[in-house]
Amino acid sequence: ADIKKAYKRLAREWHPDKNKDPGAEDKFIQISKAYEILSNEEKRANFDRYGDAGESQGYSQHQHRQFHHFHEGFYFDESFFHFPFNSERRDTSDEKYLLHFSHYINEIVPDSFKKPYLIKITSDWCFSCIHIEPVWKEVAQELEALGVGIGVVHAGYERRLAHHLGAHSTPSILGLINGKITFFHNAVIRENLRQFVENLLPGNLVEKITDKNYIRFLSNWKKENKPHVLLFDHMPVVPLLYKLTAFAYRDYLSFGYVYVGLRGTEQLSSQYNINVYTPTMMIFKEHVDRPADVVQARDMKKQLIDDFLSQNKFLMVARLTSQRLFQELCPVKKSHRQRKHCVVLITGEGDKFAEAYEAFLTFAVANTKDTLKFVHIYNDRQPEFVDALLMDEEKYRGKSAVVILERRNNAGKIAYKTLEEAWQGSKEDNFILLDLLDQLRTDSGLLSSETVLADLNDELAPMFLIRWLYSMLDYISDCWDSLFHSNWREMMPLLSLLFSALFILFGTVIVQAFSDSSDTRDSPPSEKEETAVKTEKNDPSFSKESNSRIPKKGFVEVTELTDINYNSNLVRLRPGHMNVVLILSNSTKTALLQKFALEVYTFTGSSSLHFSFLSLDKHREWLEYLLEFAQDAAPIPNQYDKHFLERDYTGYVLALNGHKKYFCLFKPHRSGDEGGTLGSCEDYDSSLATEARGKSSCSPGSRSIKNKLHKLSFWMERLLEGSLQRFYIPSWPALD
Repeated sequence: ADIKKAYKRLAREWHPDKNKDPGAEDKFIQISKAYEILSNEEKRANFDRYGDAGESQGYSQHQHRQFHHFHEGFYFDESFFHFPFNSERRDTSDEKYLLHFSHYINEIVPDSFKKPYLIKITSDWCFSCIHIEPVWKEVAQELEALGVGIGVVHAGYERRLAHHLGAHSTPSILGLINGKITFFHNAVIRENLRQFVENLLPGNLVEKITDKNYIRFLSNWKKENKPHVLLFDHMPVVPLLYKLTAFAYRDYLSFGYVYVGLRGTEQLSSQYNINVYTPTMMIFKEHVDRPADVVQARDMKKQLIDDFLSQNKFLMVARLTSQRLFQELCPVKKSHRQRKHCVVLITGEGDKFAEAYEAFLTFAVANTKDTLKFVHIYNDRQPEFVDALLMDEEKYRGKSAVVILERRNNAGKIAYKTLEEAWQGSKEDNFILLDLLDQLRTDSGLLSSETVLADLNDELAPMFLIRWLYSMLDYISDCWDSLFHSNWREMMPLLSLLFSALFILFGTVIVQAFSDSSDTRDSPPSEKEETAVKTEKNDPSFSKESNSRIPKKGFVEVTELTDINYNSNLVRLRPGHMNVVLILSNSTKTALLQKFALEVYTFTGSSSLHFSFLSLDKHREWLEYLLEFAQDAAPIPNQYDKHFLERDYTGYVLALNGHKKYFCLFKPHRSGDEGGTLGSCEDYDSSLATEARGKSSCSPGSRSIKNKLHKLSFWMERLLEGSLQRFYIPSWPALD
């Protein structure tokens, strides 16, 4: 502990970044070396015995043991540090890789779509950063030679960039590819860092090729509109250099790998005369039986591969499938010396046009020049482009045509000339085209026509649904990685939002479940008091719901109120529900029910209304008891009145609220009362015949009975509005 404490104090005092004394660097090295010897029992014993710690023979073994025990994340034992002992300061090797925020955003991120980047986050007084420096320096040099971008971010000076990258501790190592950041969470050794970079790359960059699938692979040039590259090597695993190359050129070329030591590749190696002891790279274009170009080298370097592939990025007669490809193949002229012309074959798909295409391909191979590009286009896939050049002329319909064009600007303006006759691939056609190309070298005015072309459709772009699916998968993958590896300070807002949403959703489901169960259960009124207050105060929600509903059935369901269903239809009626009861007798039953159905039919769409009828012959006493609580009702005779059994209550309608123990009363409309005269018998008969599908009598008695329920519909509307007078009772009497 004393040694460690003394070392930290002296290291801070004599560190070259902090101490400007000329001898500070040497002093710091001496301190570091002394601490290394004193903190290691083996070296300390060697020094005591021989005056030498034995660094020369034990350094590499010790370093291997030191990193061998790193498992998850970075683990550094601060009781043991190793410092590079050289005359240069430790930050010198990182200076050329230092990144700044603007440089990272404007250059590194766009470049990550061509090659992956390995970035280290470091800071001052980070002893763990010094610890990993030898491994980092070795791996950085090795991967940079393979085509991996290297970057270093100093968290002390570039806090904005470090925060943007999500690095909250040092040292941190991360990978960047396609603009996506992935953190390294493993022991800092060469093998792990190489594997980390390899895992950043997509898994489908290079296809394994054998005798069984090489024909299919090479024949895809037409569908993919790309040359195909084959690398023959004796390594069982695809080299990282080749994977990085495939990633960089994935938009232009398709890559395959042949392991020549594998059984099942003999035919392939024999057909193309491959030297199995030397790595060989072949590029195939329109012809699968012979390569368009070949390169062999015992030590395949990145520069050699780049030069080879950059000269073979396109087919001999590439198909124009997108505006980007058109701009690359036919660039805008920048000066007279840099003029480039495109010879475009406008053709169609199918065997009908195959002969014309093959003749054009043969002509292109024989007349390839730096100033000429031969391309073709399908007229049915790019109709706007074709119509602008051929002007919809009849002589080219169903045939191929050749156009020589030159792009004048990026807005789509071109100068062009079309061959007078359709292209059939004959010798005469070849001579005519060759003559025009010869004239074009000396006479720039040969391209006399001008037009403006619209942008080409991207024929090979994936559908929107597929792009959306890929985006969703990337997003889910990012969230999954963040859940396990991101700093918890960053995750807290997301977790808080997630748990809040889950809590609200869970609470809503629970409340709804309890609400549904209470609605479907016949429970005592005391258990539903709160629900009743909400749903029935002045019945506003009740009236809105009822008025907004339309009848669901073509009839009115009216049940008789008896002692059997009395409790369920009235006493234990659910809160917010009402039972509208018609009073009738045996003699008036048919007529009143028909009229009642007509009046209340428009209100049957509400699930809160129930309709019943009560027989006056059976339950007169129950009705008389209720009417005693109707303050504005007519005087009720006592049982000794001689007219007691003669009073006519037929046509009365009671709206009964079983839960809140009140009712509203509708008294029959009588002839001579305000608002009415007897309706004509014909009006009633016509409506009844439609709704009840029955015949009614036109007798004066039948007409008078039906007229009792005149204006019942208006009363129902006032009931739903809550504007009717309510008569409360202490309890519901027994029906019998």
